[in-house]
Amino acid sequence: MTSTAPRPAVQRTGRARMVLALVCAVQFMVILDASIVNVALPSVQRDLGFSSTGLAWVVNGYLLTFAGFMLPGGRAADLFGHRRMLVAGLLLFSAASLAGGLATAPEVLVAARVAQGTGAALLAPATLAVINTAFTDPHARARAFGAWSAAGGVGGMAGAVAGGALTTGLSWRWVFLINVPVGAALIAVAAMSLAGAPAARRAALDLTGAVTATAGLAALIYGIMQSADRGWASAPVAGPVAAGLALLAAFVLVEARFAVHPMMPLRLFRIRRVAVGNVMLLLFGGIAIAMWYFTSLFLQNVLGYGALRAGLGQTPAAVTFMVVARFAAALLPRTGVRALVLAGCGAFLAGFGWLAQAGAGTGYVTGVLGPTLLIAVGIGLTFPTLMAAATADAPERDAGVVGGLANTASQAGGSAGLAILATIAGAKTGSSPAALAAGYDQVFLTAAALALAIALTSILLPRHHPA
Repeated sequence: MTSTAPRPAVQRTGRARMVLALVCAVQFMVILDASIVNVALPSVQRDLGFSSTGLAWVVNGYLLTFAGFMLPGGRAADLFGHRRMLVAGLLLFSAASLAGGLATAPEVLVAARVAQGTGAALLAPATLAVINTAFTDPHARARAFGAWSAAGGVGGMAGAVAGGALTTGLSWRWVFLINVPVGAALIAVAAMSLAGAPAARRAALDLTGAVTATAGLAALIYGIMQSADRGWASAPVAGPVAAGLALLAAFVLVEARFAVHPMMPLRLFRIRRVAVGNVMLLLFGGIAIAMWYFTSLFLQNVLGYGALRAGLGQTPAAVTFMVVARFAAALLPRTGVRALVLAGCGAFLAGFGWLAQAGAGTGYVTGVLGPTLLIAVGIGLTFPTLMAAATADAPERDAGVVGGLANTASQAGGSAGLAILATIAGAKTGSSPAALAAGYDQVFLTAAALALAIALTSILLPRHHPA
C-alpha cells in the first residue's frame, strides 16, 4: 500500500534545522571518505603488506560499490522508508569503518571498504529523498540543496587535509575509526529528526533489475577506471566496458518489459527535468574532475607544490564554491534552473579558457587562483541547481530512486571524465613541466567544451519552471 498522508512541512520548524544538519553531515561524511584515505595509503601499505595493485582496491572498492549500488539503494529508501534506510546505511557504514580501522590483513581492509561503499550508496540517495520530501516550500528546498551541495564540496576538499592530520597525529587507522562515533551520533539525530515520516510502501524489491543495474554500472566504471593505464582497446578495459553495457541494456529491457515493480520505472524519464537534469549531471562530472583533480596535478607537477600546499592552493576556490552554492540556492526559486545553469556555464567558459593559458612559468595568483575562483563560481551556480532539476519533479514515491539516479549520473560522469581527460592529458609526450602543462591545458579546454554542451542541453529544460 502507498501512504497518501502528506509529508510534514518541516522547513519552518526547529526540526527543519536538525533535518538539514543531518543530511549535510551525512553527505559530508560520504564524500570525505572517497578521498580521505588517499594520504594514508603509504602507511597502510607498509603496515598491512599490500601489493601495489592490491593497494588500489582500498580506493576502488569504495568507489565501485558506491556508484554501483546507488540505484537499488534509492529504490530501497522508497520501499522501506527514508529514515529506515538512512539508519541502516549509517549502521553499515560505521560497522565497516570499525572493521577497516581494526584490519590486520589486506583482504579485511578491502572488504571493509566495499562494505563502506555499499553503506554510502544507501545514504546518498536517501539524503536527497529526505530533502525533496521534507522541504516542500520551493525556497526552503533550494536552500537545503545549496547547503547539501556545499557540505559535499567541503567533504571532497577536506579529505587530503583530514587524512594527513589523522595519519600524522595518530595513525592511519583513525581515518576509519573516526567514523564510528560520528556515525553513532548521526543515527541518534536521524531517529529523532525523521521520526514523523509516513509509512513506507509495501512492494517487492526488483531483484533482477537491482542485480543487472549494479553489476552493469560496476563493470562499466571498472573498465573505464583501467583505461588511463591500459588503453581503451585493451582487454582489461574493453571486456568490462562491453559487459557493463550489455548488463545495462538487459536492465532497461527488464524494467520495460518484465519487472512487476520496476526498480527504475522508465516513466520517470518522461519527466523532462529528470531526463535533462541527469544528462547535464553526467557532463558536469567531467567538469568537476577537471577542476579539483587536474588543477591539483597542475599545482604539483607543473608549479612544484607539495600535496598539502596544493590543497591549500585550492582552498580559496572551495570557499567560493560554498558561498556561491548558498547564494544560488536563494536565487533558484526566483530565476528557475536554466538561468543559473547558463550563468554557471559562462563562468566555466571564462575560467577554463583562462586556465588553459597557464604554463610552467605561470604565477599562482594570475594563472591559477583567478581562473579557479571563476570556475568555483560556476560549480556553485550549477551543481545544486542541477541536483534540484534532476530530482525536484519526481513523485514522492520515487524520490529515493531519482536521488540515486542523480548521484549515479554525477559519479559515472566523474569516472568517465577522469579516464577520458587523463587520456587527453597523456597525449602530450614528455615529462617536463612544460610538456605536462600542455597536456593539462588540453584538459581545461575540453572542460570548457563540456560546459558549452551543458549550456546547449539546458535549452531542453522547461522555460518557466522555478525549482
